[in-house]
Amino acid sequence: MRYKYCPICGRELEERYSWDEGGVPYCPTDDIMYFDVPKPCIIVAVVKEDKILLLKQSYIFKNSKVLLSGYVGNGETVEETVHREVLEESGLRIKDLKYLGSEYLSSKEIIMLTFMAYYNGGELKKSSEVECVSWSDIEDALCEMSEDKIGRNIVKKVLKEIGYKGDKAYRCEI
Repeated sequence: MRYKYCPICGRELEERYSWDEGGVPYCPTDDIMYFDVPKPCIIVAVVKEDKILLLKQSYIFKNSKVLLSGYVGNGETVEETVHREVLEESGLRIKDLKYLGSEYLSSKEIIMLTFMAYYNGGELKKSSEVECVSWSDIEDALCEMSEDKIGRNIVKKVLKEIGYKGDKAYRCEI
């Protein structure tokens, strides 16, 4: 997000030089620089044996399933967000959380912190936030996620992490 007005006093911001950052929105009244801030979001691949947890949210992709995701809230760590979102959207607990890297979604100014985790209990319960949630064969995940480029990248990382040696999982590569 690029600030145009000061969130404290409401004054229109000026551009001010900030060493190696270049021009930065600045409020002379409050003497504060406002750097661009992407919205932090987590996205997680939950694995159970040869299955991966996928959900359907048509407002994200009409014809594609996705991994679980959610925004990081104030006052919580990224890891706490992952556990909270998995529990809220699926009713499941996870373990062995592993960071896989980050992706940037420029159209929405979101920095997506990507993870994988393993199922650690609980009964699958769909939240009101999703249309459906279910375990899919990990070999079918890339086919079921045809519109989700970032999710597909994460699934490929997961396949590498679990030591997948087959070809079937990659049959739907575009």
